[in-house]
Amino acid sequence: MRILRSISMAFSIFSRIPMPKIVWRDENMRYMLCAFPLIGMVIGLCLLAWTWICSITGIGILLRAVGLTLIPVAVTGGFHLDGFMDTSDALASNAPPERKREILKDPHTGAFGVMGLCAYLLLYAALCSQLIIDRNAILSLILMHTLSRVVSGLTILIFPANAAKGLLSTFRQASDKRAASVILSILFVLCAACLIYTDWMTGSAMLAAVLFCIVYLFFMSKKQLGGMSGDLAGYFLQTAEISMLAMIVVIQLIR
Repeated sequence: MRILRSISMAFSIFSRIPMPKIVWRDENMRYMLCAFPLIGMVIGLCLLAWTWICSITGIGILLRAVGLTLIPVAVTGGFHLDGFMDTSDALASNAPPERKREILKDPHTGAFGVMGLCAYLLLYAALCSQLIIDRNAILSLILMHTLSRVVSGLTILIFPANAAKGLLSTFRQASDKRAASVILSILFVLCAACLIYTDWMTGSAMLAAVLFCIVYLFFMSKKQLGGMSGDLAGYFLQTAEISMLAMIVVIQLIR
């Protein structure tokens, strides 16, 4: 039952999918980050359904690409894009780390956040319009959304956090850190193996993109913002996904 409550908590917090109401207690969130990747699998299945609908109805490339872009936003309610926007505002401010952390906590959206979001969605949709939809591409998209959440969960648990109190500190305190880290590490290996098995060239490029994003996040978070935060976890997830999507498209173009 504890595992089921953790799954329900994960979907309640990180998605718009209706779930039974669960009391916000540490014991109910102990394995929540382990369930986080399940949301990526749901997104992937929704993308599979959308591409199937497009194929049987003759929906064009542009509308198909817009659907591939907006379905993840609809499922998550833009939860991670909010962190992406806040982090974009903070990084673009060129202010000291203390001021950047204040910008992260500011509930108002700045101009750089809006510009960052528009650029992100346009680039994401453009990349989706270049996708050649086949079995390998669909499997890569499902694994992309799953892997991004596996690694995002690991960064929440492992990377040094800044001094600010927020959702990240709540999740870390409530989680069984050792068990969650082991489970997510196993899921990372499984996702990596599935990517390589599906298409070794595309999978290798996607994994390289994720590893680059991990290294970038580690050094950027320490230097620019004094450590990890919930907004940075969302920023990482979105950056990792668009980087992996770009790799799928690049490999398809090379071939």
